[in-house]
Amino acid sequence: MDNASRRWRSKPLQTSNPSLIMAFFSCLAWLYVAGRLWQDAENRNILANLLMKNSVRRPKVLTVEDKLTVLGCKDLEKRIVEAEMDLTLAKSQGYLKSQLKQSGSSSDKKLLAVIGVYTGFGSHLKRNVYRGSWMPRGEEALKKLEERGVVIRFVIGRSANRGDSLDRNIDVENRLTKDFLILDGHEEAQEELPKKAKLFFSTALQNWDAEFYVKVDDKIDLDLDGLISLLESRRGQDSAYIGCMKSGDVITEAGRPWYEPEWWKFGDEKSYFRHASGSLIILSKNLVQYVNINSASLMTYAHDDISVGSWMMGIQATYIDDNRLCCSSSRQDKVCIAA
Repeated sequence: MDNASRRWRSKPLQTSNPSLIMAFFSCLAWLYVAGRLWQDAENRNILANLLMKNSVRRPKVLTVEDKLTVLGCKDLEKRIVEAEMDLTLAKSQGYLKSQLKQSGSSSDKKLLAVIGVYTGFGSHLKRNVYRGSWMPRGEEALKKLEERGVVIRFVIGRSANRGDSLDRNIDVENRLTKDFLILDGHEEAQEELPKKAKLFFSTALQNWDAEFYVKVDDKIDLDLDGLISLLESRRGQDSAYIGCMKSGDVITEAGRPWYEPEWWKFGDEKSYFRHASGSLIILSKNLVQYVNINSASLMTYAHDDISVGSWMMGIQATYIDDNRLCCSSSRQDKVCIAA
């Protein structure tokens, strides 16, 4: 071995101070990162366990019932439903909110019939003709008729422009004649006649207690005594749907008279079901109660007679086809005649 080799091997190994410092800080950084990763893993594990427990305890989607329970309204909701059921039962048994007699009704006894004669804003002259012929004229004559068990009123709604001259003229006429049943919640219009039927029957029921409720068109003259005699013969008959029963083709072309927008519901034959003619429709009290209670959900069609007929199809109504109620140009054996 030469001298150079001996000098190298005997020389001690020297390491610089900066290298040692860097190595030390690297170790510290590694320990810090490893500790944070471990801590984050523990935190994620704890959060996962909490979420699992919460998902078991409550539904993923908070329903309306859950919200009501949280708000403490569940019991109140139950009481409201029970109150609505009690109200419906009370209505069906005749215990109605509005039992005040309208237009001076003076008797508490059960009437034979309430007769509503449809009229419009432009029918003043026609009303005067009726008052001078088959309909009683004046308050005293109306009271005498009521003593026989019959109330008769012209039925009209309100103008689209509430409080205008049309409404004021009707109010003035009513103050003089006392023979109107004014439907404040109804807008008087030709296309609203089916809704007028619902409101007439409901309002008449709420104001008078009668065996029968009669809708009369303003295009006929009535044999009032003949109608009273017919109704007397039917007294005590529940579920009676009385009229001149008919059917007919459904008009499907828009723009034609008697067009039916809901024509597609009447099947391939396009024919109306059997129903009482709109000139004169008679319903017994329990059927009118049904209309009153369910008025919000009853479907209306383009015509009032079709609408009433559709309501009767869904219940145990007794259809009575009486030829005397088929209004024609001949008075023979009829209680009505086309005006």
